[in-house]
Amino acid sequence: MPNSKCMRSATVSTCDGDAHSPKSAPVKDSNRKTAEPYGEEASVQGLDGNIAHLIRRAHQRASATFMAVLADSNLTPAQYFALTKLREKGEVSQNLLGRMAAMDPATIQGVVQRLGRHGLIKRVPDLKDRRRMRLLLTDEGIALVDGLRDGIEEMSDKILAPLGPEERSSLRALLKRII
Repeated sequence: MPNSKCMRSATVSTCDGDAHSPKSAPVKDSNRKTAEPYGEEASVQGLDGNIAHLIRRAHQRASATFMAVLADSNLTPAQYFALTKLREKGEVSQNLLGRMAAMDPATIQGVVQRLGRHGLIKRVPDLKDRRRMRLLLTDEGIALVDGLRDGIEEMSDKILAPLGPEERSSLRALLKRII
């Protein structure tokens, strides 16, 4: 059968020009499992049980609530995170700020440039390493972060409203383990 085209299914083999095998549609093997998306649990619960989908939905809800708090400040979430880390840690290098705020070097560079243009942070020379600049909040940056604090806490409470205190603590701990 060097020039024949063969087709094989679970129970039937057919080939063009094969006088002994009638052409027919492949027969499905009834013992063969269908593909399960992500394990037994996902197949039982469908998309609503898929962890990636659940995290995406939680992210959508959290992001919408977060953006509502930031709306009047004209900050992006990345800018807010950078400002907050500077408020927590004080004067730091751009590299360290990026790592603390979970941003790659290109992203933190753009964030720092925009925050600098808006007068929320300033660069000062590093006294230990003249090649490096350190970042710190301006008085305007401090006032903005401090002014958002209550709204951010209310936002967290709103997002976590369906959970009790122990569940909130457990969720935070579990998310920290995942990331």
